[in-house]
Amino acid sequence: MTASSVLLHTGQKMPLIGLGTWKSEPGQVKAAIKHALSAGYRHIDCASVYGNETEIGEALKESVGSGKAVPREELFVTSKLWNTKHHPEDVEPALRKTLADLQLEYLDLYLMHWPYAFERGDNPFPKNADGTVRYDSTHYKETWKALEVLVAKGLVKALGLSNFNSRQIDDVLSVASVRPAVLQVECHPYLAQNELIAHCHAR
Repeated sequence: MTASSVLLHTGQKMPLIGLGTWKSEPGQVKAAIKHALSAGYRHIDCASVYGNETEIGEALKESVGSGKAVPREELFVTSKLWNTKHHPEDVEPALRKTLADLQLEYLDLYLMHWPYAFERGDNPFPKNADGTVRYDSTHYKETWKALEVLVAKGLVKALGLSNFNSRQIDDVLSVASVRPAVLQVECHPYLAQNELIAHCHAR
């Protein structure tokens, strides 16, 4: 299997077909990654909140790199910054944990998973006594500026957004010195996102 790719403004080629790892069960995702790579997949989509990046890293270590089945430069790996790590001081440590878990030296694409921050800490879903989520006041524009530092350090090749609307995208663009390369959103015949896609193309 070979998949076509799209050229990002960074010069990278991003394969249009990728293996998503959300809800992949522990003990199964490693095998899934290895089977996908052997079948020709060259884009793996991850996120720290999925809780399986360590196991994904085991598969990548066994299959990717010099002298292995897939050269690193042929693989496109995406991961995402979780909501509890939006504070500028938390952004780089969060990425470095993802890199350590995935056993990679860099990410091809790092997305801000959602446009809002949860309370800082290691609990991915901090809640009040009544069950509502505990939010943090960190604005996603502050988070974006911290993400840009990761590109300068060579830890990330491209940055992007996930689950942002058109107004939020424009907010980020208003402060960005590194422009988002990708917007990842749910998109299919029942949710075509025509207006949002047109908004992105216009920018």
